[in-house]
Amino acid sequence: MSSDAYDAILTCRAVRHFTETPISDDDLQRILQAGRWAGSAKNVQPWHFVVVRNRARLNQLAECGRYASHLRGAALAVVLVTSPGRWVDFDAGRAAQNMMVAAWLLGIGSCIASLHDEDRARGLLGVPGDLQTHIAISFGYPLEDAPQTIEDLPREQVLAHIGRQPLERLVHWEAW
Repeated sequence: MSSDAYDAILTCRAVRHFTETPISDDDLQRILQAGRWAGSAKNVQPWHFVVVRNRARLNQLAECGRYASHLRGAALAVVLVTSPGRWVDFDAGRAAQNMMVAAWLLGIGSCIASLHDEDRARGLLGVPGDLQTHIAISFGYPLEDAPQTIEDLPREQVLAHIGRQPLERLVHWEAW
């Protein structure tokens, strides 16, 4: 693995506060291609990506999930649309992570939002009712000196942990 890719994986963080700078079409294409190239079970590729740049629609999507207000200030969002099925959420997560790391390498921040009101999200996007729309990712250039808040609360009140747990606590060798 190149050191750039490894460094991006280790340094990529959720960004919830963005500048007003738009994302170029070239950078957006790179981000979407990174998602498209994610692996999936049996290479089913169970996803479609709906790109949302319209400010009114971003504001409406932000109302579809708890902790989704970061969609309001994003340059754009990508909603992952999937068909129901086993392993689909895992595969969609792989595509999301690819897009987020690719964006980070381009200097673009991102954050996942859960769209708890899927019916409303499907309606806003014109997605057929038999498909899932429970993941959106905000993308934008990180705001310098951004407040360390999530939904206007200090992030320590929302997050389970600040930082990463030590590897020794997470890894078991040969058996539990």
